[in-house]
Amino acid sequence: MKRWVCHLAALAAICGSAHADMPADPITWLARISSAAHKLNYAGAFTYQSGKNVENSRIVHMVDGGGGEFEKMEALDGSPREVVRSNEEVQCFLPDQKLLIVDQSGARRSFPARLPASPSALAEHYRIRKGDVVRVAGMESQQIILEPKDEMRYGHQFWADTTSGLLLKARLVNEKGESIEQFAFTEVRIGTPFEKDKVKPRFERTPDWKVVNARGIDVKMEDTGWVFRNTIPGFRQVVSVARQARKERGEAYHVVFSDGLAAISVFIEPALPGKHNAQSGMSSSGAINIFRRTVAEHQVTVLGEVPPQALVRIADGVEMRKR
Repeated sequence: MKRWVCHLAALAAICGSAHADMPADPITWLARISSAAHKLNYAGAFTYQSGKNVENSRIVHMVDGGGGEFEKMEALDGSPREVVRSNEEVQCFLPDQKLLIVDQSGARRSFPARLPASPSALAEHYRIRKGDVVRVAGMESQQIILEPKDEMRYGHQFWADTTSGLLLKARLVNEKGESIEQFAFTEVRIGTPFEKDKVKPRFERTPDWKVVNARGIDVKMEDTGWVFRNTIPGFRQVVSVARQARKERGEAYHVVFSDGLAAISVFIEPALPGKHNAQSGMSSSGAINIFRRTVAEHQVTVLGEVPPQALVRIADGVEMRKR
């Protein structure tokens, strides 16, 4: 009996020593999670779940000696899809359609890189605390909980590997604490050696593929004639670009507001004749809420993983400036 008690005491001492190296402050934890997603080499498979929809993906992330960041994510369900990132350039391969979409990462928040580089500002609009230490994908993970201080954003729950800080699971929850969407590694290897071939696209673009440049041109909204009268505390403009939407339409604008976690996208494009009232009101697609209205013969579409009232507030403030 004494030997068993001593064994448990020794085991507790070992575990306590390992946990002593972990940050005590939840904000420090968030910074560690943010850094790990970009600076570590890792490869694994994860699931995305929203409602009854479940998708499986494979990801490989590599960083070279010069700080270059490379990533490949492949959908394992449905039609083949592959997203390859080289630093800020993103290429999306859709082989069934023989389509390649080229974009830039911008304000994109993909798993496991769900956090901003400097997460300390999040404390202004979220109550942040540590949760339990539990196992995720076979690893011990520390839970960090972010509860919104207003009704304009959802809550977040993160589980990070206690050793490396890599995010292993992320959950978005509503005001009742119910899950809206969740990402979770089912298996992951951390610290894999750098191999550039593992982050190269497996699809070869041939001359019959169509290439779409979705990057757009940076613009200042004050120069476009459009203004945003309503703001949401903590959300700042992080993207403002113009692009040609469709051949039959004129120039369209895309603006993104973000608080570092949540993002709200606004699309402004000329409305098609007779379509002014056909696409108005609130709708949703999975975890994304969508609100549409017509302003000055333009279709305004506001969407994001935020409560509906946040979208309505932004949309109601979109106006064409009087000249």
